[in-house]
Amino acid sequence: MTDPVVIAIDGPSGAGKGAVTQHLAQRTGFHVLDSGALYRLTGFAARLDGLELTDAAAVATVARTLDVHFLPRQAGDEPFEVLLRGAVVTDAIRTDQAGVDASTVAALPRVRAALGDRQQAFRQAPGLIADGRDMGTVVFKDALVKIFLTASAEIRAERRYNQLKNKDMDVSLAALLESIQARDERDSSRAVAPLKPAEDAVVIDSSGMPLEAVHEAIWTVVNKVIYSVPTNNAE
Repeated sequence: MTDPVVIAIDGPSGAGKGAVTQHLAQRTGFHVLDSGALYRLTGFAARLDGLELTDAAAVATVARTLDVHFLPRQAGDEPFEVLLRGAVVTDAIRTDQAGVDASTVAALPRVRAALGDRQQAFRQAPGLIADGRDMGTVVFKDALVKIFLTASAEIRAERRYNQLKNKDMDVSLAALLESIQARDERDSSRAVAPLKPAEDAVVIDSSGMPLEAVHEAIWTVVNKVIYSVPTNNAE
């Protein structure tokens, strides 16, 4: 029996991976893995427990024992209601600090190993769309489609700023830009699973593209590889 199809969507923070993933899920009916949420939850839970985020053994234990549930939402920016230990943390894990913490714990090999099996378990029929930073390079090397979605740090900071302001969060655009640039450096230079495109990934820079154009560009790739159906632009 062949394994279910995987579409890997990798890229830096704020590139639009979440929106693309949900759009593809609606068009394909595939399951979704937000791997970044697992790292955010790990960092968040470790802080709740008063742990040092550099304590690899302790944080890895948190990762292995996460009590997490993702419940579909009918409205709002987030597609899922995220529960940690029975409490709703949907917005709490989307703060800039939670993102920084996620990047910190993601650099720990023990944590990545602890979350590896959990991520693999999301691979179920009819298929999976995996959103993250190492989905196509490490976790699902055999993904049938690999997309690396990126954008300039300035554009990503502006997008994040607008998203957080819409949630009535007090944020600074300059601070967000600095945080994103630091996170990019940390994610791309770490020794384990650094952020980079897979050799066989299609790289899409969304900096000057409206969201609808990004969706269609990626759908064209998915459609061609998985369904082999001619697009409207076909000769």
